[in-house]
Amino acid sequence: MEQNSDLLVKYECVDICQQEHLVLRDVDFRVKKGEFIYLLGKVGSGKSSLLKSLYAEVPIKKGNAYIFNYDLRKIKRKEVPLLRRKVGIIFQDFQLLIDRTVQENLDFVLRATGWKDKRKIEEQIALVLQCVGMGKKGYKMPHQLSGGEQQRIVIARALLNSPELIIADEPTGNLDPETANDIVLLLHDICSSGTSVIMATHNVNLINAHPGKIIRCEEMELKESL
Repeated sequence: MEQNSDLLVKYECVDICQQEHLVLRDVDFRVKKGEFIYLLGKVGSGKSSLLKSLYAEVPIKKGNAYIFNYDLRKIKRKEVPLLRRKVGIIFQDFQLLIDRTVQENLDFVLRATGWKDKRKIEEQIALVLQCVGMGKKGYKMPHQLSGGEQQRIVIARALLNSPELIIADEPTGNLDPETANDIVLLLHDICSSGTSVIMATHNVNLINAHPGKIIRCEEMELKESL
């Protein structure tokens, strides 16, 4: 990738497939440090496939694709966990471990990504929970939290390893409008601190309320809205 410290992602003439089925073609896509990007499109338009390609869950077989100087066409299996530590992933359906407290959920992720010092783990968990306004909820079980609270915990989980990029796949899809607005505000606050955010959505009202760069997935192509 060209030497540009602000450029995190660079795709050129990339084809993205799911099970050999072409979903996006000739993708040109760049993400700069501190950028907030909305990925807009209907269900089945390729938004999720594009996002999954960024953390090497969907392979890229054509074009040039780089993220943090990893070549996604040549990335080795042992390098994938290292890449994913630099990316915070937020899912629509939370994917919290329902048999563990919030604290234990976050502890599990840190230990799985190589953290060993108990004091540092506790400090990092306290930091990310405070960041998302959930500083006093560590003892709660997921079922004791509202949908909006659970999504805040998911955002905290995404922040644990201080990622340079957050990928949010329809993070407000299961939330009421007021809660969805609060979640997008939180993501914009995180972005303002220098972390890039890519958020897939089909909610135009949220985009109008909280402007960002808009990329549309339509007719198997990415198109930037001016």
